[in-house]
Amino acid sequence: MARRRRSDGPSLAENFSELRNDYAAAKTSRFRRRRTGVAAAGSGADYHYRNESDYLRLMEFARDMDRNDCLVGQTIDRAVMNTVQDGFVLDPTTGDEELDKDLAARWNDWAEDPDQCDTAGERTFWEMETLALRQSMVDGDILALPIRDGTLQMVEGHRLRRPRGTRRKNCVHGVLLDDHRRRLEYWITKDDVDPMQTVQRVSEISRYPARDKQGNRQVFQIYTSKRVSQTRGVSALAPIFDLCGMFEDINFANLVRAQVASCFAIFRERPTGFSGVGKQTTGEQTTDTLSDGSSRTIEGIAPGMEYLGMDGEKFKMDSPNVPNPEFFPHAKLIMQLIGVNLGLPLVLVLLDAKETNFSGWRGAVDQARLGFRQNQKRLSQRLHRPTYQWKVRQWMADDAAIRHSAENLKDQIFSHKWRCPRWTYIEPMKDAAARLLRTRNGQTSQRRAASEDGIDWEDLSSEIVEDNAKLIRKAHETAVQLNKENKDLNITWREVANLPTPDGLNISVSTEAADVQPDNSNKDQQDGQK
Repeated sequence: MARRRRSDGPSLAENFSELRNDYAAAKTSRFRRRRTGVAAAGSGADYHYRNESDYLRLMEFARDMDRNDCLVGQTIDRAVMNTVQDGFVLDPTTGDEELDKDLAARWNDWAEDPDQCDTAGERTFWEMETLALRQSMVDGDILALPIRDGTLQMVEGHRLRRPRGTRRKNCVHGVLLDDHRRRLEYWITKDDVDPMQTVQRVSEISRYPARDKQGNRQVFQIYTSKRVSQTRGVSALAPIFDLCGMFEDINFANLVRAQVASCFAIFRERPTGFSGVGKQTTGEQTTDTLSDGSSRTIEGIAPGMEYLGMDGEKFKMDSPNVPNPEFFPHAKLIMQLIGVNLGLPLVLVLLDAKETNFSGWRGAVDQARLGFRQNQKRLSQRLHRPTYQWKVRQWMADDAAIRHSAENLKDQIFSHKWRCPRWTYIEPMKDAAARLLRTRNGQTSQRRAASEDGIDWEDLSSEIVEDNAKLIRKAHETAVQLNKENKDLNITWREVANLPTPDGLNISVSTEAADVQPDNSNKDQQDGQK
């Protein structure tokens, strides 16, 4: 009988070695929570909000938290205010100075007039950019539609819907895509329908092409994407839904606890057989049915009430600490986690820096500003840039002079920059000294330094020259008048007008306050003279 040969497959040791070389994160474990919605074969970002009703429900939950929670809405306001501040400033860079001034003036006139820039006629462009950033954080995304009359129409995210009757499978919650995920159309409901109501027919929506025949954007979608395969935005509150709910529950429980502790001042102990006559004030009574079918009476409490127990009962009133010592560090931790998901350190969430020292405050705020700059860049790319290019095309169609300039400049007519708002340093004197040092050492130009502060150097330099000219003119007239009144004076305008110049300012340029030390070289000599 022939002997059976051993299999040529891997040995037990080899299998064990291969098992240990795998990622432990891909293996199930009793120490790891079970995650749902994970496709074993991999999935795009749109897969994780594939259910439209769940996606809309998430949006409504986020809006409710923004409306009703004591912390969430204010935290989002803080992030938006630090990002937008007084608004973005347009800086056309066509190369034609006169044309740049004309385009900037046209933009400012349009952006500051609600009747010109808002279809509803209610908001300036600054208010619209503020709401666009805010709703993109709360809802996930928001649309801006350029209208033929020159206004912008803002459309909230829940109006982007996919009708059930459509056979187009490449439509992601109202955004129609091609094979390369390029936006083709945006499907928007004609009326502001109930978010939980389904859209059955294609006739119930309006279809807006994403681009015109020349390839220019006709719909501006403001959203944040964390993956290249993501079509719609998701609320920034999604990872902290449970945290926000727990924070509200903890606050409510401690408030109720404080109210209960405040209701009772004293408990009476009465002996058996005591029969007092008097009116007893009791709280509101409700009957609660238990799971076993029995019932119990629950009596509410209120300040000023008197609670009388049964004969022989003794009552003991605890005096708990309200809130207890553990409440504050726990609440602080939850607020930190909520703020970190919205890009805010605790000092900005609370508007209170007592939790840290000056260096910690400065470092935390500097890190937060990195996120604010990203928000600014994303907003300018998704809203400001396409809006300005659309307005320039309208001005070209309506104004022959701009159209003639565009024929010479070609695409350069659209060239521009957005000067995003910046933040003053926490120590203004050090910031001014550092800027002066950089300018004197040739590390930056006055134009670039002004741009870092969100200031237009052309406007600033014009104002400086005009103010100095006005000062010199008045000083010259005054000097002439004084010399006429007293011929012995013989003064010039320079003695009347003290023009501030960088070299004439008495500023100690230093990066740290500790580097500036008093001059004690003549101290011993002065003491000897005394």
